[in-house]
Amino acid sequence: MISQLTNIKFMGKAMQEPSVLEIEHLSFAYKNSPLLFSDLCLHVRRGEVVSILGPSGSGKSTIFELINQNLKPKTGNIKRAKLAQIFQDPYTSFHPTYTILNQINDVCNIKNYKELCKSLEIAPSLLEKKPHELSGGQLQRCSILRALLMQPKLILADEPTSALDNLTQFEVMKLLIKFLDRAGILLITHDEDLASWCSDRVVRL
Repeated sequence: MISQLTNIKFMGKAMQEPSVLEIEHLSFAYKNSPLLFSDLCLHVRRGEVVSILGPSGSGKSTIFELINQNLKPKTGNIKRAKLAQIFQDPYTSFHPTYTILNQINDVCNIKNYKELCKSLEIAPSLLEKKPHELSGGQLQRCSILRALLMQPKLILADEPTSALDNLTQFEVMKLLIKFLDRAGILLITHDEDLASWCSDRVVRL
């Protein structure tokens, strides 16, 4: 469905914006395994979406682990601005027994969160609920709210719509794209339609 829709992303002067991620000549392999990738170079600027597209096992999630400094590359350098991450399954990214608002308040300043809720089409009353009381689409909007309240320059989005139906995928991505004036987005996806619809550039692994 997404491929049939017009790309609504504002195509601003992204090439004139500062880089929020610079990956230079990166190579990586797990112990006793062949190289997943070699001499990988990738830049993301504020105001643009770059998608990493590839099958399972191609190294998409490994790149995020390297950016998050949970893994060390064999060669190469990574420079990144302040980041926040949006995960694939919104139900596992929140603790099941606490309200959404309490959990967001634990990791970031919630000042002006109601104004941001309006932009994300979230009723503030939903934040008083626990994760299981929300739909997948509502909860993923809350994940985006949490990420944006952290005031990142770089957003790592790991299959953020794959657990949602097609229409909800479009709505969630459309909302996220509204905030490209604040950050650049690096998106992991296996969905070619989604990548071609929302991306400035696509990196295939």
